[in-house]
Amino acid sequence: MSIQDTIRQTVTENPVVLFMKGSAQFPQCGFSGRAVQILKACGVNSFVTVDVLADPEIRQGIKEYANWPTIPQLYVNGEFLGGSDIMYEMYQSGELQEVLKDLAN
Repeated sequence: MSIQDTIRQTVTENPVVLFMKGSAQFPQCGFSGRAVQILKACGVNSFVTVDVLADPEIRQGIKEYANWPTIPQLYVNGEFLGGSDIMYEMYQSGELQEVLKDLAN
């Protein structure tokens, strides 16, 4: 299975996936930490995180998968939503809460 297939399988089999540096419990950069805080502020406590620092292939592969150069990257129901800044803007406008309302737990 190629790295692209692995990424595709991860984002389609899990409702909320955050590709980030570190883990939800121990983020390794401020942007990843902010992304986790935003998800939790939306009531989503159960989500999959993928630590891109643990695998250079995934770190490069996810950038190619979404054609997005930065980490973190949020996927909801298989769809790429954006990085930390876009998540924050969507949160501020209430759009992210709307997208995540059925996934909050």
